[in-house]
Amino acid sequence: MRMRPTLSWTPTDDLPPATTDPEPVADALSGGGVLVLSGAGISTESGIPDYRGEGGSLSRHTPMTYQDFTADPQARRRYWARSHLGWRTFGRARPNAGHRAVAAFGRHGLLSGVITQNVDGLHQAAGSEDVVELHGSLDRVVCLSCGALSPRRELARRLEEANPGFEPVAAGINPDGDADLTDEQVGDFRVVPCAVCGGVLKPDVVFFGEAVPPARVEHCRTLVREATSLLVLGSSLTVMSGLRFVRQAAEAGKPVLIVNRDVTRGDRHAVTRVALPLGAALTTVAGRLGVPVDDGTEPRAQR
Repeated sequence: MRMRPTLSWTPTDDLPPATTDPEPVADALSGGGVLVLSGAGISTESGIPDYRGEGGSLSRHTPMTYQDFTADPQARRRYWARSHLGWRTFGRARPNAGHRAVAAFGRHGLLSGVITQNVDGLHQAAGSEDVVELHGSLDRVVCLSCGALSPRRELARRLEEANPGFEPVAAGINPDGDADLTDEQVGDFRVVPCAVCGGVLKPDVVFFGEAVPPARVEHCRTLVREATSLLVLGSSLTVMSGLRFVRQAAEAGKPVLIVNRDVTRGDRHAVTRVALPLGAALTTVAGRLGVPVDDGTEPRAQR
Protein backbone atom coordinates (compact mmCIF):
# COMPACT_ATOMS: atom_id res chain seq x y z
CA MET A 1 0.00 0.00 0.00
CA ARG A 2 1.56 3.27 -1.14
CA MET A 3 1.22 6.51 0.74
CA ARG A 4 -0.20 9.15 -1.60
CA PRO A 5 2.14 12.11 -1.97
CA THR A 6 -0.80 14.54 -1.69
CA LEU A 7 0.43 17.88 -0.38
CA SER A 8 -2.84 19.81 -0.37
CA TRP A 9 -6.57 19.59 -0.87
CA THR A 10 -9.31 22.14 -1.51
CA PRO A 11 -12.11 22.32 1.09
CA THR A 12 -15.67 22.37 -0.22
CA ASP A 13 -18.40 24.71 0.93
CA ASP A 14 -20.63 21.97 2.32
CA LEU A 15 -18.41 20.89 5.23
CA PRO A 16 -20.22 20.87 8.58
CA PRO A 17 -19.53 23.82 10.91
CA ALA A 18 -17.09 23.45 13.80
CA THR A 19 -17.73 24.10 17.48
CA THR A 20 -15.62 25.61 20.25
CA ASP A 21 -17.22 23.43 22.93
CA PRO A 22 -15.02 20.39 23.81
CA GLU A 23 -17.87 18.69 25.70
CA PRO A 24 -18.46 16.06 22.95
CA VAL A 25 -14.82 14.98 23.37
CA ALA A 26 -15.26 14.71 27.14
CA ASP A 27 -18.43 12.65 26.62
CA ALA A 28 -16.66 10.24 24.28
CA LEU A 29 -13.66 9.83 26.59
CA SER A 30 -15.86 9.26 29.64
CA GLY A 31 -17.08 6.03 28.08
CA GLY A 32 -13.54 4.73 27.45
CA GLY A 33 -12.27 2.73 24.50
CA VAL A 34 -11.28 5.83 22.50
CA LEU A 35 -8.56 5.48 19.86
CA VAL A 36 -6.44 8.59 19.32
CA LEU A 37 -5.05 9.48 15.88
CA SER A 38 -2.66 12.42 16.14
CA GLY A 39 -0.98 14.61 13.55
CA ALA A 40 1.56 17.39 13.35
CA GLY A 41 -0.80 19.92 14.92
CA ILE A 42 -0.43 18.36 18.36
CA SER A 43 3.30 19.16 18.34
CA THR A 44 3.15 22.81 17.28
CA GLU A 45 2.99 23.93 20.92
CA SER A 46 6.31 22.11 21.40
CA GLY A 47 7.90 24.36 18.79
CA ILE A 48 7.60 21.96 15.85
CA PRO A 49 5.59 23.55 13.02
CA ASP A 50 2.87 21.66 11.20
CA TYR A 51 2.64 21.26 7.44
CA ARG A 52 -0.63 22.94 6.56
CA GLY A 53 -1.85 25.23 9.35
CA GLU A 54 -1.28 28.96 9.52
CA GLY A 55 2.41 29.42 8.81
CA GLY A 56 2.73 25.74 7.98
CA SER A 57 5.98 24.55 6.45
CA LEU A 58 4.47 23.59 3.08
CA SER A 59 4.33 27.29 2.26
CA ARG A 60 8.13 27.30 2.02
CA HIS A 61 9.24 23.66 2.02
CA THR A 62 8.54 20.58 -0.10
CA PRO A 63 9.13 17.40 1.93
CA MET A 64 11.62 14.85 0.66
CA THR A 65 10.07 12.07 -1.42
CA TYR A 66 11.22 8.47 -1.30
CA GLN A 67 11.85 8.48 -5.04
CA ASP A 68 14.18 11.51 -4.88
CA PHE A 69 16.03 10.21 -1.83
CA THR A 70 16.77 6.79 -3.32
CA ALA A 71 17.57 7.97 -6.86
CA ASP A 72 19.66 11.11 -6.34
CA PRO A 73 22.88 11.25 -4.27
CA GLN A 74 22.71 15.05 -4.27
CA ALA A 75 19.18 14.92 -2.87
CA ARG A 76 20.46 12.65 -0.10
CA ARG A 77 23.31 15.06 0.63
CA ARG A 78 20.87 17.98 0.93
CA TYR A 79 18.50 15.93 3.05
CA TRP A 80 21.12 14.71 5.53
CA ALA A 81 22.71 18.15 5.88
CA ARG A 82 19.34 19.72 6.67
CA SER A 83 18.17 16.83 8.82
CA HIS A 84 21.41 16.72 10.79
CA LEU A 85 21.06 20.38 11.67
CA GLY A 86 17.33 20.08 12.33
CA TRP A 87 17.87 17.13 14.66
CA ARG A 88 19.71 19.33 17.14
CA THR A 89 16.58 21.44 17.61
CA PHE A 90 14.06 18.68 17.00
CA GLY A 91 15.67 16.42 19.57
CA ARG A 92 15.36 19.10 22.26
CA ALA A 93 11.58 19.49 21.85
CA ARG A 94 9.53 18.61 24.92
CA PRO A 95 5.97 17.30 25.20
CA ASN A 96 3.33 19.97 25.59
CA ALA A 97 -0.01 20.01 27.41
CA GLY A 98 -1.70 18.13 24.57
CA HIS A 99 0.75 15.23 24.70
CA ARG A 100 0.55 15.14 28.49
CA ALA A 101 -3.26 15.10 28.43
CA VAL A 102 -3.27 12.16 26.02
CA ALA A 103 -0.87 10.30 28.32
CA ALA A 104 -3.13 11.08 31.29
CA PHE A 105 -6.20 9.76 29.47
CA GLY A 106 -4.27 6.56 28.76
CA ARG A 107 -3.19 6.12 32.39
CA HIS A 108 -6.82 6.45 33.48
CA GLY A 109 -7.99 3.73 31.12
CA LEU A 110 -9.94 5.99 28.77
CA LEU A 111 -8.02 5.10 25.60
CA SER A 112 -7.80 1.89 23.60
CA GLY A 113 -4.62 3.09 21.89
CA VAL A 114 -2.69 5.90 20.20
CA ILE A 115 -1.74 6.09 16.53
CA THR A 116 0.47 9.01 15.59
CA GLN A 117 1.44 10.31 12.17
CA ASN A 118 4.28 12.21 13.84
CA VAL A 119 7.91 11.12 13.91
CA ASP A 120 8.97 13.18 16.95
CA GLY A 121 8.48 10.68 19.79
CA LEU A 122 6.72 13.26 21.96
CA HIS A 123 3.77 11.04 22.87
CA GLN A 124 6.14 8.47 24.35
CA ALA A 125 8.17 11.19 26.06
CA ALA A 126 4.96 12.38 27.73
CA GLY A 127 4.29 8.87 29.06
CA SER A 128 1.95 7.31 26.49
CA GLU A 129 2.55 3.59 26.04
CA ASP A 130 2.15 1.26 23.05
CA VAL A 131 2.07 4.17 20.59
CA VAL A 132 1.85 3.08 16.96
CA GLU A 133 4.19 5.30 14.93
CA LEU A 134 2.42 5.16 11.59
CA HIS A 135 5.21 7.00 9.78
CA GLY A 136 8.13 5.70 11.86
CA SER A 137 10.50 7.68 14.07
CA LEU A 138 13.44 10.00 13.58
CA ASP A 139 15.08 8.30 16.57
CA ARG A 140 16.10 5.41 14.31
CA VAL A 141 18.09 5.00 11.10
CA VAL A 142 17.76 2.09 8.68
CA CYS A 143 20.13 0.83 5.98
CA LEU A 144 18.42 0.41 2.61
CA SER A 145 20.82 -2.40 1.68
CA CYS A 146 21.10 -4.69 4.72
CA GLY A 147 18.17 -3.42 6.79
CA ALA A 148 20.28 -2.78 9.90
CA LEU A 149 18.69 -0.41 12.41
CA SER A 150 20.77 1.97 14.49
CA PRO A 151 20.10 4.86 16.89
CA ARG A 152 19.91 8.34 15.42
CA ARG A 153 22.23 9.64 18.13
CA GLU A 154 24.97 7.33 16.80
CA LEU A 155 24.51 8.69 13.27
CA ALA A 156 24.56 12.24 14.65
CA ARG A 157 27.93 11.51 16.25
CA ARG A 158 29.34 10.14 12.99
CA LEU A 159 28.06 13.10 10.99
CA GLU A 160 29.60 15.51 13.51
CA GLU A 161 32.96 13.80 13.05
CA ALA A 162 32.66 13.81 9.25
CA ASN A 163 31.61 17.48 9.10
CA PRO A 164 33.56 19.48 11.71
CA GLY A 165 32.51 23.09 11.92
CA PHE A 166 29.15 22.55 10.19
CA GLU A 167 27.12 25.27 11.93
CA PRO A 168 24.83 27.03 9.43
CA VAL A 169 21.84 29.02 10.68
CA ALA A 170 18.57 27.49 9.50
CA ALA A 171 15.61 29.60 8.39
CA GLY A 172 13.23 27.17 10.09
CA ILE A 173 12.57 23.59 11.20
CA ASN A 174 9.90 21.38 9.63
CA PRO A 175 7.65 18.61 11.04
CA ASP A 176 9.94 15.94 9.55
CA GLY A 177 12.97 17.37 11.37
CA ASP A 178 14.34 18.88 8.17
CA ALA A 179 15.90 22.35 8.53
CA ASP A 180 15.57 25.01 5.84
CA LEU A 181 19.01 25.50 4.29
CA THR A 182 20.17 26.90 0.97
CA ASP A 183 22.38 24.89 -1.37
CA GLU A 184 25.25 27.21 -0.44
CA GLN A 185 24.77 26.36 3.23
CA VAL A 186 24.68 22.64 2.45
CA GLY A 187 27.98 23.03 0.61
CA ASP A 188 30.06 19.84 0.47
CA PHE A 189 28.40 18.19 3.46
CA ARG A 190 29.65 14.61 3.80
CA VAL A 191 27.13 11.77 4.09
CA VAL A 192 28.28 8.65 5.94
CA PRO A 193 27.37 5.09 4.88
CA CYS A 194 25.99 2.18 6.87
CA ALA A 195 28.58 1.04 9.42
CA VAL A 196 27.62 -2.61 8.78
CA CYS A 197 27.64 -2.93 4.98
CA GLY A 198 28.46 0.50 3.53
CA GLY A 199 24.95 0.93 2.15
CA VAL A 200 22.70 3.99 2.00
CA LEU A 201 21.26 5.15 5.30
CA LYS A 202 17.75 6.57 5.64
CA PRO A 203 15.81 7.73 8.69
CA ASP A 204 13.34 5.04 9.73
CA VAL A 205 10.40 7.16 8.65
CA VAL A 206 7.91 6.96 5.80
CA PHE A 207 8.73 9.62 3.23
CA PHE A 208 6.09 11.07 0.93
CA GLY A 209 5.55 8.57 -1.87
CA GLU A 210 6.79 5.64 0.22
CA ALA A 211 4.73 2.63 1.30
CA VAL A 212 3.55 2.41 4.89
CA PRO A 213 4.41 -1.17 5.97
CA PRO A 214 1.28 -3.30 5.35
CA ALA A 215 1.51 -5.04 8.74
CA ARG A 216 1.50 -1.64 10.46
CA VAL A 217 -1.55 -0.53 8.48
CA GLU A 218 -3.41 -3.72 9.36
CA HIS A 219 -2.53 -3.32 13.04
CA CYS A 220 -4.02 0.18 12.94
CA ARG A 221 -7.13 -1.12 11.19
CA THR A 222 -7.52 -3.66 14.00
CA LEU A 223 -7.24 -0.88 16.57
CA VAL A 224 -10.00 1.03 14.76
CA ARG A 225 -12.23 -2.07 14.73
CA GLU A 226 -11.73 -2.58 18.46
CA ALA A 227 -12.27 1.09 19.47
CA THR A 228 -15.55 2.64 20.54
CA SER A 229 -14.72 5.93 18.82
CA LEU A 230 -11.88 7.70 17.02
CA LEU A 231 -10.45 10.99 18.29
CA VAL A 232 -8.34 12.88 15.73
CA LEU A 233 -5.95 15.43 17.23
CA GLY A 234 -4.13 18.01 15.12
CA SER A 235 -4.29 16.40 11.70
CA SER A 236 -5.57 17.91 8.47
CA LEU A 237 -6.07 14.32 7.24
CA THR A 238 -4.84 15.43 3.82
CA VAL A 239 -2.87 12.25 3.16
CA MET A 240 -4.62 8.90 2.85
CA SER A 241 -2.39 7.28 5.47
CA GLY A 242 -4.51 8.86 8.22
CA LEU A 243 -7.76 9.56 6.39
CA ARG A 244 -8.37 5.87 5.68
CA PHE A 245 -8.80 5.17 9.39
CA VAL A 246 -11.33 7.98 9.71
CA ARG A 247 -13.27 6.54 6.79
CA GLN A 248 -13.06 3.06 8.28
CA ALA A 249 -14.42 4.23 11.62
CA ALA A 250 -17.24 6.21 10.02
CA GLU A 251 -18.24 3.31 7.76
CA ALA A 252 -18.39 1.07 10.83
CA GLY A 253 -20.70 3.53 12.59
CA LYS A 254 -18.10 4.57 15.16
CA PRO A 255 -18.15 8.25 16.15
CA VAL A 256 -15.27 10.30 14.77
CA LEU A 257 -14.36 13.45 16.71
CA ILE A 258 -11.75 15.92 15.49
CA VAL A 259 -9.89 18.60 17.43
CA ASN A 260 -8.23 20.89 14.89
CA ARG A 261 -8.47 24.64 14.45
CA ASP A 262 -8.68 24.41 10.64
CA VAL A 263 -11.01 22.39 8.43
CA THR A 264 -9.84 18.87 7.64
CA ARG A 265 -10.36 16.39 4.86
CA GLY A 266 -12.19 14.19 7.38
CA ASP A 267 -14.74 16.74 8.61
CA ARG A 268 -17.58 15.25 6.58
CA HIS A 269 -17.05 11.91 8.34
CA ALA A 270 -16.98 13.39 11.86
CA VAL A 271 -19.78 13.95 14.34
CA THR A 272 -17.99 17.09 15.48
CA ARG A 273 -14.86 19.17 14.95
CA VAL A 274 -13.66 21.27 17.87
CA ALA A 275 -11.85 24.35 16.57
CA LEU A 276 -9.61 25.08 19.55
CA PRO A 277 -5.87 24.94 20.27
CA LEU A 278 -5.12 21.37 21.30
CA GLY A 279 -3.32 22.02 24.57
CA ALA A 280 -6.13 24.20 25.92
CA ALA A 281 -8.91 21.96 24.60
CA LEU A 282 -7.48 18.72 26.02
CA THR A 283 -6.57 20.31 29.33
CA THR A 284 -10.17 21.54 29.62
CA VAL A 285 -11.47 18.07 28.82
CA ALA A 286 -9.17 16.52 31.42
CA GLY A 287 -10.45 18.99 34.01
CA ARG A 288 -14.07 18.14 33.25
CA LEU A 289 -13.30 14.44 33.62
CA GLY A 290 -11.32 14.89 36.82
CA VAL A 291 -8.16 13.52 35.17
CA PRO A 292 -4.97 15.12 36.53
CA VAL A 293 -2.42 16.11 33.87
CA ASP A 294 1.32 16.30 34.60
CA ASP A 295 2.71 19.81 34.63
CA GLY A 296 5.67 18.93 32.42
CA THR A 297 8.35 19.37 35.05
CA GLU A 298 9.52 15.76 34.82
CA PRO A 299 12.77 15.53 32.78
CA ARG A 300 12.47 14.04 29.34
CA ALA A 301 14.43 10.89 28.55
CA GLN A 302 17.51 11.75 26.47
CA ARG A 303 17.56 10.54 22.88
